[in-house]
Amino acid sequence: MLKRVHFPSSPLPYMLVAPQLAITLVFFIWPASQAMYQSLLIEDAFGLGSEFVWFENFEVLWQDQHYLDAFLRTAVFSVLVAALSMGTALILAGFAQRVVKGAMFYRTLLIWPYAVAPVLAGALWVFMFNPTLGIFPYFLEFVGVDWNHYLNGNQAMALVIMAAAWKQVAYNFLFYLAAMQSIPNSVIEAAAIDGAGPGRRFVTIILPLISPTTFFLLVINMVYAFFETFGIIHAVTQGGPGSATTILVYKVFNDGFVGLDLGGSAAQSVILMVLVVAMTVVQFRYVERKVEY
Repeated sequence: MLKRVHFPSSPLPYMLVAPQLAITLVFFIWPASQAMYQSLLIEDAFGLGSEFVWFENFEVLWQDQHYLDAFLRTAVFSVLVAALSMGTALILAGFAQRVVKGAMFYRTLLIWPYAVAPVLAGALWVFMFNPTLGIFPYFLEFVGVDWNHYLNGNQAMALVIMAAAWKQVAYNFLFYLAAMQSIPNSVIEAAAIDGAGPGRRFVTIILPLISPTTFFLLVINMVYAFFETFGIIHAVTQGGPGSATTILVYKVFNDGFVGLDLGGSAAQSVILMVLVVAMTVVQFRYVERKVEY
């Protein structure tokens, strides 16, 4: 007969969890609930009055061509940032995995950029690509490229994509390197004995085995491009020239804090939150399915 075991209750676990719960409540649950409520209102810019309009703010957004353009621009921006940062990190991790001498030194150098704040990363790229003082426009002039991202919208978008991708390469590198190091050496050695070269081993063995890490990083990088690139865009282009680099998160700021359209800005933030939650749910569904198999 099994005996029931009773453990003495203790307030210690609740005390340890309480700070995290308080932070989540104050900095996520409460602002999210306020944004959802404000998205149903039309408010005076000076806070003198408000009117409950249900989903009118959302209807206006989907009829606003500027918002639809920002939505498409954000999709292109996030895909390019994720592809560039993940592709670069994958190649660097592959090379770092093969380095024998000074491996720790090279890996440390590749990790350092992640410690740079987004605003500082943006400022660094602004100096390097300054049309007057930057070093890269000087070299681009020799190949016939007249670089001026202050006037050319395509060049401005290319600059923020490169800056945002560079900032995220170190994060992706860490995960890819850890995933590659978890692959048993016996598998790689068996393929080498069978005559598979380094490139073939990478494509047919390493890439399939690190596919869960790739999918995880894809979701993380998409969320990063949606939200955490605000500081880079603000430092590099401030959404310009015109609105060439105004993505959704920057439009939320621009409409809410500059245009003082509080209801419309709140509706935009709710849509962003729904998109991120949806991507997170897809990620967990994928992980659960992998675990089942």
